[in-house]
Amino acid sequence: MKLAVVGTGYVGLVTGTCFAETGNQVTCIDIDERKVEKLNNGIIPIYEPGLDVLFNRNTAEGRLKFTTNLAEGIEGAEVIFLALPTPPGEDGSADLKYILKVADDLGPLMKQYTVIVDKSTVPVGTAEKVAAHIAVNTSIDFDVVSNPEFLREGVAVEDFMKPDRVVIGTKSEKAKAVMTKMYAPLVRQGNPIIFMDERSAEMTKYAANAFLATKITFMNEIANLCEKVGANVDDIRRGIGTDSRIGKRFLFAGIGYGGSCFPKDVQALAKTAQDYAYDFRILKSVMSVNNDQKTKLLPMIKDYFGGSLQGKTIAVWGLAFKPYTDDIREAPALENIRELLAEGAKVTAYDPEAMDNVKNVLGNKITYAHTSYAALDDADALVIMTEWPLFRTPDFNKMNMLLKNKVIFDGRNLYELDQIREMGYTYYSIGRDVVRAEVEQNA
Repeated sequence: MKLAVVGTGYVGLVTGTCFAETGNQVTCIDIDERKVEKLNNGIIPIYEPGLDVLFNRNTAEGRLKFTTNLAEGIEGAEVIFLALPTPPGEDGSADLKYILKVADDLGPLMKQYTVIVDKSTVPVGTAEKVAAHIAVNTSIDFDVVSNPEFLREGVAVEDFMKPDRVVIGTKSEKAKAVMTKMYAPLVRQGNPIIFMDERSAEMTKYAANAFLATKITFMNEIANLCEKVGANVDDIRRGIGTDSRIGKRFLFAGIGYGGSCFPKDVQALAKTAQDYAYDFRILKSVMSVNNDQKTKLLPMIKDYFGGSLQGKTIAVWGLAFKPYTDDIREAPALENIRELLAEGAKVTAYDPEAMDNVKNVLGNKITYAHTSYAALDDADALVIMTEWPLFRTPDFNKMNMLLKNKVIFDGRNLYELDQIREMGYTYYSIGRDVVRAEVEQNA
């Protein structure tokens, strides 16, 4: 099949590359000339494990191409994916200006029946709006389909190539046939293609992300209560995660969710509820709790240093909102760093992939270390913000020689309490007892 993908952000680039891998001819289109030039020169603008292998193979074999020319990019395409940004407005609503602008432009360029696919996460009713904008400028037959993505950053290629399910919103039998043909190579093991109407498909994406955000937030509330009553959140996680009705995933306590999806999608769903005069109380609580959770470690850090961080050097491990990505959107690390700087602290940070993106935001306000251990050199404390695997089994003896104080503030509960106790550290984590070293050096 000949496919076009409008937008070469995270979703668009993964979508285009993976469909090329299944033998389709794919052209990705973007108005950013510098980005397209880099892509044509083999430079991938995002970090996503495994994407480079598929990208290099399919560009080399001519199945994956990039252009800034919309007319050229969609010529002959049976399916056109819209994978464009839908940034949140001040009121939490999703901004559709990029999608609707492309919809306006598509009409005059279409020459044959085409399936237009909303791949971006969009509010209920967007497919109808896109169809209306296209119809103004064409008499060619077309269908607009909602096909939300369920890609997890860090494992997006695997998620795309082996989907749990494919959700497709359309009432058109013709569009169903086209979409079934396109997705057939990805569901050979029997995972379902679930057809529904467009509005239900649009709501499905928001419902999924809002539920997962709620699950994370609920566990963080349990963790906060554990600290009050003296319980251990890790034991509780194991106790409830083995219940098949609950499941093991998204039960890890920490400093809240971030990234490009959960914050934006929860806000957008809450705004949709507001627009329809429904008081979605659970979502309001989820947003409030998550906002507070992000900076939960800061009072602990201040208290440890006697109420003042002036002149203290804080080492930060992890800047991305989660491991295996360079995405810093809504990352708790950035909010914590800004607060630390406001308190007069100096920050030295390390992340395997996200430091260049943070430099674009914070510039030289902080120091960027070339290794995780270099970040610890002469630091007064270590704060862990992202659960990268390399942080899980550090050389504690080496850390002892670098840190001024044997104290760790862990926002991701990477270490077992007995392990930390044996190493002689003071250790603050989420939803568990504080481990205090016999001799603390923070005076």
